[in-house]
Amino acid sequence: MFDEDPHAGDQLPELLDRIDALRVLRADSAEEKGRLLEEIGGPGKVEQDIVSELSKIKPLWQPTEFDEAHRLAMRSLEVLDRNGVREAPMPRILGPLKPLAGVVVQLVTRWIVRGYQNSLATNIRELYERREANSIWGSPAHRLLRRARIDAEQVEQGLKSNPVGVPGFLLGGAALSGLFSAVGGAVASAVNDPTWRLVLSVSLAIVLLGLSWVAIYAASIARRRIRLTTEQPIQALWDTIGAAGDPPRDHSYHFALVAIVLVVLAAVAVPLIVWAVIEQVG
Repeated sequence: MFDEDPHAGDQLPELLDRIDALRVLRADSAEEKGRLLEEIGGPGKVEQDIVSELSKIKPLWQPTEFDEAHRLAMRSLEVLDRNGVREAPMPRILGPLKPLAGVVVQLVTRWIVRGYQNSLATNIRELYERREANSIWGSPAHRLLRRARIDAEQVEQGLKSNPVGVPGFLLGGAALSGLFSAVGGAVASAVNDPTWRLVLSVSLAIVLLGLSWVAIYAASIARRRIRLTTEQPIQALWDTIGAAGDPPRDHSYHFALVAIVLVVLAAVAVPLIVWAVIEQVG
């Protein structure tokens, strides 16, 4: 049922012989295929991936399982859209700051989740489009991909109607750091008092540490929800399509890096300012 046009193979040999990456298809044994992959692709992983993916000319690797994998992927996007940005519990240690921290963490979680799901929907739709164009017109694989592509377009449009916006903690951090910088400059110029400089530097360190905690906590929440809802269904979809590289990943890791940078800034800048104040007083 899912075989391509039986006459298509008659047109391939001459073309395959003229394209280096596709000569792998003409190899007689696994050893010969491996030798050609190394010879054509070279030692680099990217080059090996290019040759390997180009040599797999079937638009769908597992066509009998594609339809189910597609439906599950669309369902996982629905579940993530509905639950990914819900409010998360805040640690008790925050005390009276829990409501404020909850709002900021939810804003950052929303930015990560919405950005990922929109990017994922776009990647799925683009992959379907390209594999549809790679299919023999009217073949079972072409029909499957055409229906799936129409589904993906509709889902993508619906998801992108939800605004992502700029992460609130970035705006808040920029505003607060700018405010502290302005206040520090004004105090230093008007009242040359080392005590005020020390207070401002400690306050800025507290803000940086708070933002770093928000980034780490929100990234962990987003990562956990993305993993639970979409990671396995999307990987299964990519496996059924075949030769499509790795599925897109979320940006939670990048937010963790931002948090580390903020911690480093707080850990380095504040001791330097304190040391400068002590030197000035001495």
